[in-house]
Amino acid sequence: MDDLLKYQIALTMMPGIGGINAKKLISYCGGIEGVFKEKEQSLLKIPGIGKHLASAVRNFNQYDRVEQEMLFIEKNKIKTFFFTDKGYPERLKHCDDGPILLFLKGNADLNSRRMIAIVGTRSISEYGKTKCDEIVEGLKKYSPVIVSGLAYGVDARAHKGALQHKLQTVGVLGHGLDRIYPPLNANLAEQMVNENGGLVSDFVTQTKPDRENFPKRNRIIAGLVDALIVIEAAKTGGALITANIANSYNRDVFAVPGKTTDIYSQGCNMLIKANKAFLIDTAKDIEYIMRWEPENRKKNNAQQQLFVELDEDETIITNLLKNNGETSFDSIFNQSGFSFSKTSSILLNLEFKGIVRPLPGKMFKLEKNL
Repeated sequence: MDDLLKYQIALTMMPGIGGINAKKLISYCGGIEGVFKEKEQSLLKIPGIGKHLASAVRNFNQYDRVEQEMLFIEKNKIKTFFFTDKGYPERLKHCDDGPILLFLKGNADLNSRRMIAIVGTRSISEYGKTKCDEIVEGLKKYSPVIVSGLAYGVDARAHKGALQHKLQTVGVLGHGLDRIYPPLNANLAEQMVNENGGLVSDFVTQTKPDRENFPKRNRIIAGLVDALIVIEAAKTGGALITANIANSYNRDVFAVPGKTTDIYSQGCNMLIKANKAFLIDTAKDIEYIMRWEPENRKKNNAQQQLFVELDEDETIITNLLKNNGETSFDSIFNQSGFSFSKTSSILLNLEFKGIVRPLPGKMFKLEKNL
């Protein structure tokens, strides 16, 4: 067995140890292996790690189960991403409660330049279907990865729309990769995997699609993306939970309005009314708010320029880097006053222009003098 992966899976399997506590343990113990070799008395000195969690670490003995998981990963060509790995989704690294280990079936790019989540009710109306189809079609020219939860209704409609327009699409699951829930979406899931998309989970196999798993799943949907779109939603439910998580992660949230008398528009209307979401009608609204340009326009604008032109927002960030030298993403985000997605987008544009260079540890520096 690969000892590193063995320990990563084992820590994931421990009840009560979520992303935050797992990262604490790894940090204080100097690495994943150190967690399992540390004495219980030393574990008890770590903030937030009480006797129950320390005992769970020291007394872990399910290595046969871990080996089964590793055999499943190998047999089914599952990709694994530990939170310190280079391939781990960069956007999730900025979420304190993000999972320490992700499982991916398929070839989806979880660090794609543009990633959008589309969520909503399972009881999608004809109006919801039309708006979902229009928005996905309108986003096609930007080549985003479409992320959703593979549920009935809005989720399935978004995945199907992405496939229709040859876009990568990712389904985030509330259970292990050894099953599909709901079962009627099994063919859709297979098509997503086969057409350059994929299925993502932080749950090991044999994990059932229990109710309490789906809010955990929703935090991954919110954390993977630049922005989240709510098509239709009631006043309570998974879509509203995901929107609130996205807001807590400083993601841009969009909602499609509807009649006040429609049950599955009330959640969207409430988000808009509470200033928790931008009101949108078409993909053009998203383009405007996200400052997106189609890929072909980007290429035309980038034709061998002797002098690099910066807009006002890019100038703010380059000045920060000029004054501070090597600077962390979090510091740039906090000092600029921009949203998370806007900060990420500007830094990415500056990287493409050859002005900014990303460094290990979520640090950035100026590549050239301006």
